[in-house]
Amino acid sequence: MARRSLRPTDLAREHGLSTQAVRNYEDDGILPPAGRSDAGYRQYSEVHAQALRAFLALRRGFGHGTAAAVMRAAHRGDEESVFRLIDRAHADLLRERDTLDEVATALDALAAAPAAGDGRRGPLTIGALAHQVGMHPASLRKWEKAGILRPQRDGATGYRLYPPDAVRDAQMARHLRRGGYLLPQIRVFIEQLHAAGGTADLREMLHAWRARLRHRSRAMLAAGRHLDAYLDLVARAGSPPPEPGGGG
Repeated sequence: MARRSLRPTDLAREHGLSTQAVRNYEDDGILPPAGRSDAGYRQYSEVHAQALRAFLALRRGFGHGTAAAVMRAAHRGDEESVFRLIDRAHADLLRERDTLDEVATALDALAAAPAAGDGRRGPLTIGALAHQVGMHPASLRKWEKAGILRPQRDGATGYRLYPPDAVRDAQMARHLRRGGYLLPQIRVFIEQLHAAGGTADLREMLHAWRARLRHRSRAMLAAGRHLDAYLDLVARAGSPPPEPGGGG
């Protein structure tokens, strides 16, 4: 089919990019190779324009690394890898959504639990706490160093002892880590929770987290349309074709 020759600036203008960014995307394999004019200028086609649309849309939902890997696989005609990358990203998002639900459930349990220090439970050793939250004791010591956990010390042995409020902090920190939060962020939340004496701050965090997941889900859905259009162009062309001007 006839292909209209496009300049780097034509692709860049559509998305508010610099022409150098377009060239960089080609050099990184995110766009298929362009042909060259007799004067050596890059010449793009609608295939490249759609590839750029697909990449930018994928990047919003899947992140730069996955989006780039998807496009490189698509250029090779390796649809199996394309679909595996996309399926894996959706599976990761589902796991994060499940983790968020676990945190929300834990928050509800925390709100309904007896107040710490009411005498119903004694403190746990570091080994017992590590077993309860499914972690290695070294990780709990790392959390202590980061300011997330504040164990007591046994007066006779010097061993760490974790009262009910520290056990709660460890459980919440585990859920938040699974949700992708960094230790400094978790420390700030724990400090706010202690200062407020309640769970309002965490509920706000969960609300923002859920909003981010919704945004990513919508972005993934939108990206699918652009990627499908690109794959259709490539399939109709037979493969990423040589561009106007040919040459190297």
